[in-house]
Amino acid sequence: MWIDTHCHLDASEFNGESLTIAHAALQAGVEGIVIPAVHKNNFDQVARLAGQAGNCFYALGIHPMYVPTSDEKDLNLLRERVATLMAISHQRRGFVAIGEIGLDFFVPALTQSPLREKQEYFYVEQLKIARDFGLPVLLHVRRSQDIILKYLRRIKVIGGIAHAFNGSAQQAHHFIELGFKLGFGGAMTYTRALQIRRLASELPLESIVLETDAPDIPPSWNARGINSPVELPRIASVLADLRGVEISQISAVTNENARTVLPRMRG
Repeated sequence: MWIDTHCHLDASEFNGESLTIAHAALQAGVEGIVIPAVHKNNFDQVARLAGQAGNCFYALGIHPMYVPTSDEKDLNLLRERVATLMAISHQRRGFVAIGEIGLDFFVPALTQSPLREKQEYFYVEQLKIARDFGLPVLLHVRRSQDIILKYLRRIKVIGGIAHAFNGSAQQAHHFIELGFKLGFGGAMTYTRALQIRRLASELPLESIVLETDAPDIPPSWNARGINSPVELPRIASVLADLRGVEISQISAVTNENARTVLPRMRG
């Protein structure tokens, strides 16, 4: 069985077939799918989808690429929504993290003032929400690992996942020291992705979780298509091959890693 720790199952690319895809993933052995929000406009959608699909969970947050169209009221809404959810029994199934949050320094416009400062402000404020409610975070770290780490050292959260990790080995170990797991998915399946494959091969397996980021980052065998959580078992088989271990070991360890770093999944 498998856990997809990062899948935008509510995305429009799925043409309203999200529940069908979640069921197909379950039939393929994907017993858990974490759906992160990206903007206040899909807070309700990810929660509803997780409630309808028995193998789905969700996170709430404002993605850095949606920061330009967000404002202070959205942060207040997020805090209020989280407070309401956390007032419910911790054993209630569904809500597991703050995410997707972080910084994106790949898109040129987002690196320029004032958007860079606004990105950092939203990231910090959402870290504070996670800290205040004892929740893990799902981090977007594209070309921003060092600044992400700087704030994690200042604002102590219980941990989380550095999604789609492709930093250096040194940065990877810094995340691990702070209680984070590292997400690996479709990018790992490309033979030209030398750094990602090296990390996937050499980092402690106890630090790795699996993800698809569907509908994005499709694996090599579907490079021009739409990614899906159904692909996760085959992505996992690539990790097993890279590490030279049985796929059953990959399943057991990465599933336990996911439940450890997202403890509300155990409810």
